[in-house]
Amino acid sequence: MLYFQLFYTFFKIGLFGFGGGYAMLSMIQGEVVTRYGWLSPQEFTDIVAISQMTPGPIGINSATYVGFTATGSVWGSVIATFAVVLPSFILMLAISKFFLKYQKHPAVEAVFSGLRPAVVGLLASAALVLMNTENFSSPKEDMYSFIISCIIFLVAFVGTRKYKVNPILMIVACGIAGLILY
Repeated sequence: MLYFQLFYTFFKIGLFGFGGGYAMLSMIQGEVVTRYGWLSPQEFTDIVAISQMTPGPIGINSATYVGFTATGSVWGSVIATFAVVLPSFILMLAISKFFLKYQKHPAVEAVFSGLRPAVVGLLASAALVLMNTENFSSPKEDMYSFIISCIIFLVAFVGTRKYKVNPILMIVACGIAGLILY
């Protein structure tokens, strides 16, 4: 039964997860943490961090890790990964044949105009999902950790946004800062 729920959950996420892996994160959290309780919020945060550091799309990596963690077996990973990829594969096969022919049609252009803001909203939701007490602590619980987390966040944001620091270098630097300061 768990494997069927896992397949159904990740198939649904793959079907409606427009915007890629980061847009899927809030959907994945809603299902695996809130709805089914397969993972704790801390485990989900750890899985997101691991999924970002490993090669491949974050949505697929997250599905793989969640599948293994929820079931304790490789089959859970295989089922969750297959389920999250299957809708995209089916849709791409169906759409690719007709897209080039009808891409300038007003109805197709209208659909894509509607999807763009939805994708931005899903990406913003994914960013907000990661701004939780597991990542930033809480000023009520541990003021020092909260302030250090906010400073590291701001330095990483400004460094990559304004100064165009390489993201890999920024990840390593923030990891070292976290190791030293915590």
